[in-house]
Amino acid sequence: MKKINIVTGHYGSGKTNFSANLAVKLAENGDKVTVVDLDIVNPYFRSADFGELFSDKNIELIAPLYANSNLDIPAISFDLERIASGDGSLVIDVGGDDAGAIALGRYAKAFFAFADDIDMLYVVNCRRFLTRTADEALELMYEIEAAAQMKHTAIVNNTNLLYETTAEILEDSAVFAKEISDRSGLPIAFSCVPLGLAADVPNPFPVEIYVKKVWEN
Repeated sequence: MKKINIVTGHYGSGKTNFSANLAVKLAENGDKVTVVDLDIVNPYFRSADFGELFSDKNIELIAPLYANSNLDIPAISFDLERIASGDGSLVIDVGGDDAGAIALGRYAKAFFAFADDIDMLYVVNCRRFLTRTADEALELMYEIEAAAQMKHTAIVNNTNLLYETTAEILEDSAVFAKEISDRSGLPIAFSCVPLGLAADVPNPFPVEIYVKKVWEN
């Protein structure tokens, strides 16, 4: 695992839930962890929602100004380059699609100095609209790269149907993830598997479902 982990993906791919699980895993391994919520597009399902969880795990959360307020017009008000140069691990949850990746693009030149310490992880979920085929997922990945002015380093297969996820769904999705991997030349870093569920997938990564539906909060 590298020092800086940038997480991108389609809206609804589960990138925020993966980001939270990754941060918790790093913290439980003894790392000093900072999570940066770089989502200035979507007011729902953002890392800023997990303040209590992160506090319990001694994870620092840095979120845009006005995130989770009734003035929910997020604005970046922090020095991401300074944060990246600090100690410990950094998880950056980028806004969905190429529109969300524009915020990351403003830091692209500064991040060149940390290139050897960065993993940019593209989260895919073939059970979500607009990324149900490898063609769709790859097209979006390249659009995100163009907006972010940075290249992905690995794929995260996060195919799921929340609480209705089965081992069969996960195993079937491995073919989808492998095609994206083969065509992009990027490795599959993780295959997310809900806690308590066993599945024959490459590089399984157990995940808790932290993201709740609006009506569950």
